[in-house]
Amino acid sequence: MPDYKKIDSYLHSHLDDSVAELSRFVAQPSVGAQNWGMQECAALTAEMLRKRGFVTEVMPTDGAPVVFGERKGKSGKTLLFYNHYDVQPAEPLELWETPPFEPSLRDGKLYGRGVSDDKGHLTARLFAIDALLNELGDLPCNIKFIVEGEEETSSVHLHDFVRANLARLKADACIWEFGGVDHEETPVQYLGLRGICYVELSVETASIDVHSGLGGSIFPNAAWRLVWALNSLKGPDERIRLPGHYDKVRPPSKRDIELMAALPETSEVYKKQYGVKSFIKGLTEGVDLRVEEVFTPTCTICGLTSGYQGPGSKTVQPARASAKVDFRLVPDQEPADVLQALRQHLDAEGFPDVQVTFLGGEAPARTDPDDPFVKLVCDTAMEVYGKPMKLIPLSGGSGPNSPFVHDLGLPVATAGLGYPDARSHAPNENIRLDLYVKHAQHVARMLVEFGK
Repeated sequence: MPDYKKIDSYLHSHLDDSVAELSRFVAQPSVGAQNWGMQECAALTAEMLRKRGFVTEVMPTDGAPVVFGERKGKSGKTLLFYNHYDVQPAEPLELWETPPFEPSLRDGKLYGRGVSDDKGHLTARLFAIDALLNELGDLPCNIKFIVEGEEETSSVHLHDFVRANLARLKADACIWEFGGVDHEETPVQYLGLRGICYVELSVETASIDVHSGLGGSIFPNAAWRLVWALNSLKGPDERIRLPGHYDKVRPPSKRDIELMAALPETSEVYKKQYGVKSFIKGLTEGVDLRVEEVFTPTCTICGLTSGYQGPGSKTVQPARASAKVDFRLVPDQEPADVLQALRQHLDAEGFPDVQVTFLGGEAPARTDPDDPFVKLVCDTAMEVYGKPMKLIPLSGGSGPNSPFVHDLGLPVATAGLGYPDARSHAPNENIRLDLYVKHAQHVARMLVEFGK
């Protein structure tokens, strides 16, 4: 058995070195949506893995490259880590207190775009490996890393990559890219991810914008066409109107309800944190609210664009209009089914002119809450955080875990350094250094136990 006191001492005494490595990582822009710095960041990711003795390869895809690394350990068991090196756009830049790609350390937090999602998770895991190598001289198990560059743009090419490299990615279990503590400082275990189908709806009714005095009475208005089309997707009862949309929905099991009932109350937290005064569908609090939050499909208008939106007035009838819409999916829904039903619905409702552009999607996937690997991750977290992990059967968010669960056949567990005010995807994204160390401590213990 390793001396965990020595491992923890190493992590505390070498924290500045790891933060410096993370800062260099964050300072390298890697904005997938803007194709900014992707090749350079993939190379930097590979360099960090090679530094720890991993046999590493930067593998091309039709989009951003995937970085793969592998190092043998003492046991024959293999743990696969999934991470990503791409980050969200930093805009709006004026809301950042310090520049997003110039990491800033203040009040025990490190700020910068991608520091939490997901670069800090990767370097914290490498930090744990450093501590184990220092204490043991070797890894307690085989470790593989798959680090992609398209997670923030729906992992368009990852599914094909995984299916083309099943033998290379073969493992016994997988640790996912994120995790953290909730508002009560309790570590949480997300056992699955909802799927997503993200589309852009667009319509064009003229070749150019028209003076509203000329066209308002006699020309079709692109903005109204789109509004009416959007209005057909969901009724005031919040039920999605696509044909057959709920046919494949698998309701939560008795075990799911039991796990959701054990979670803390979130209604007042949400109201305070997000400024909402009430919830839809007559929901107020309790387990019903928490179950509805993750086990029900959604249709969300994420953005609308048409006509003039600057200061003052401009009397114009827009020729074009578009909207970004996402559908969050629950087991056993599929993005392809949603796309087909969406097209059928728009045509049937009289909107054949509304174009549908698929921008990306994932199928939902889950891991059994009673899988032995989940228990191992939770038990080792207890030693670090001093309280048991809370099991959340399904996350409201989405990610590319489906090929890992269904094609590789792996139990997928989460562990990480996130916390409610990490501001991922928002200005002033940050991590807490105390949680950074705790995640490294957790990973070190996890690897040792897994190696047994």
